[in-house]
Amino acid sequence: MARFLLGAFGDPGHVFPLMALGGALRRRGHDVSMHTAEKWRAHAEREGFRFFAAPEYTPEMTNGVPLKPYQAVAAATGQAQEVVEASDAEFVVADILTLAPALAGELAGLPVATLVPHVYPAPLDGWPPYSLGARLPRTGLGRALWRGTRPTLDAGLARGMRECNETRELVGLPPRMWVHNGQSDELVLVATMPQLEYPRTWRDHVKVIGPLLWEPPAEEVELPPGDAPLVLVAPSTSQDPRHRLLRAAVEGLGELPVRVLATWNRRPLKDPLEIPDNTRLVEWVSYARTMPECDVVVCHAGHGTVVRALASGCRLVAVPAGGDMNENAARIDWAGVGVRLPRRATTPRSVGLAVGRALARDDIGRRVAEAQAWVAAHEGGERAVDVLEEHLERRRAGSMAPAV
Repeated sequence: MARFLLGAFGDPGHVFPLMALGGALRRRGHDVSMHTAEKWRAHAEREGFRFFAAPEYTPEMTNGVPLKPYQAVAAATGQAQEVVEASDAEFVVADILTLAPALAGELAGLPVATLVPHVYPAPLDGWPPYSLGARLPRTGLGRALWRGTRPTLDAGLARGMRECNETRELVGLPPRMWVHNGQSDELVLVATMPQLEYPRTWRDHVKVIGPLLWEPPAEEVELPPGDAPLVLVAPSTSQDPRHRLLRAAVEGLGELPVRVLATWNRRPLKDPLEIPDNTRLVEWVSYARTMPECDVVVCHAGHGTVVRALASGCRLVAVPAGGDMNENAARIDWAGVGVRLPRRATTPRSVGLAVGRALARDDIGRRVAEAQAWVAAHEGGERAVDVLEEHLERRRAGSMAPAV
């Protein structure tokens, strides 16, 4: 048994994978502590984790002046050091956006791993910048064109490296002279599936482990009656405040020979929405219980929704809204597991056509089945625990050298 401290940024897309990892660690007999936003306390304690609330810096807490991101990290690292001590941690696993517990673990001399809860964000030479939404180029000319963006990209990476090193200096750590220096130099876990990763040669300390799937408890919902294909409309919990995708999907699918289950994800609609006879609109839905019954998932392409849909054997219609969703939609298109629809083209007609195309194409169904089979054979939580245990064993034996 070992004692693990898991640190996560408070967004569901970052907390849920670490909840799944914590559950897998607990099933192996390890002790787990969770360090994240207070709103996740009840869920963490229900999973059997010790819980430590992470600071959430608001202007009211900082004399009306919001902290810059790296200032907040430096301020939070001191509190994270107290959490490391109180949890008696032997190993820290921190989300890619959650540097304070990682820095605290490093200060304590502990092994530290970074969890990437989406596709790996570091592009290679000739690739489009991450999150832009462009697909991997297929020709030498395309790669040359993307190389032209490198000066701008490199300037941004250099700035990030410099700011991270300024933070490290503030907390008493030496600088790291490489880009993406906020990630661990000894172990990085990438919680996605290889079908969504562009081909690359992986460094030894970076491991693609498979999706880490977790969700909070939810009540059962009744599916629309009949045996027509079932389409789940699953919009983001943080994007699209006017429910543009939800409205377009409900209207556009209302006259098609499909059944529709749509959720507003506890974000009430400000204006009425007419519900067609083939549609059920609900407040919340368990993806784990519902997606295995579905044929198509219409979503904004948040990574957690995407990998849950593929693990359930669902074809995708991706309408990216923000954050890394453009990147995920590009990977869906590149992998051939769904249909990508630009946000600007979100109309009832276009959503209906995209769903029809996703259902009609046999090649999409075949590739989705391949992705589903891979996830079934490579459970992400179990693989992650295997990697963490092997790493800790090497560290204890004194044979582990950090990557460069």
